[in-house]
Order: sequence, then structure tokens, then C-alpha cells
Amino acid sequence: MRAVIQRVSSAKVTVAGEVTGRIDTGLLVLLGVAQGDGDEDARWLAEKVVALRIFEDADGRMNRAVGEAGGGVLVVSQFTLLASTRKGTRPSFNDAARPDTAIPLYEAFNRFASSALGRPVATGRFAARMDVALVNDGPVTIVIDSRIRE
Repeated sequence: MRAVIQRVSSAKVTVAGEVTGRIDTGLLVLLGVAQGDGDEDARWLAEKVVALRIFEDADGRMNRAVGEAGGGVLVVSQFTLLASTRKGTRPSFNDAARPDTAIPLYEAFNRFASSALGRPVATGRFAARMDVALVNDGPVTIVIDSRIRE
């Protein structure tokens, strides 16, 4: 499972003209589910994301987690994070999990993240064409992969 986490001052997802998720200060999480991922990947990654200390404290140092900063979390499914460009110039998405596996794991990630945050996370709509608008704060962008736990 791979996540691109962006610290934002605002973010929203729109599907067919309808806003499906919106946050002010917080984290926009673009989430890709890989073949072979399981509930343990979803739990580990969700807890890691919510615990990341990337919000500034009173001294201006990145030392607070999203919950401590009073922020929200917006999770958007994005299978293209699993793209392989090893051969040629057309990306292969063979490493991405199929929807019958990816949907339950995306939902599990959202449940684990909500539990770690102590409130619901906002979401996009799985497999929909989404417009994502954000204001990256910093900018701060971090990539985490559940298979590379360092």
C-alpha cells in the first residue's frame, strides 16, 4: 500500500459536480492499494499517516500530528501510484490490486485512520473520475509504502 501525503491548508474532492470530501487544515492522502496488500498494511499505514509529526508547534518546528493540530484527513484512492514505468513510456498498472481486493482495503484504511484520528475521515469515491483541489502547505509532501517500513 502506497500513500502520498500532502500537508494542506485546504483540500476537496469533486465527483460529477458533487463535493464528496472536504477539509481545511490537515492531510490529503492519495492512496494506492497493491496486489498482496492486506489488513495489516492498511492498519500500519493509516496509523503511521495519522501519527506523522509534520505540523508546526509554537516554535515553528514540525513536531505535531494532524490530530494535535486540529486538522482533518481526506483520503483519495489512486491506483496510478502503483504505476510501473520500467519498460517503455506507457505505464503498467499490473501491480495495482483489482477492485474486489482494493475496495475493502481502501475502506479498511479509512476505518483505521478514523479510529487513530478520533473522528471520521473525508473521502473521494473509489474508481470515480475525481477532481482534487488542494493548497499544499509548506509545501510538505511525503511518500510512504507499507512494504518499506524504515
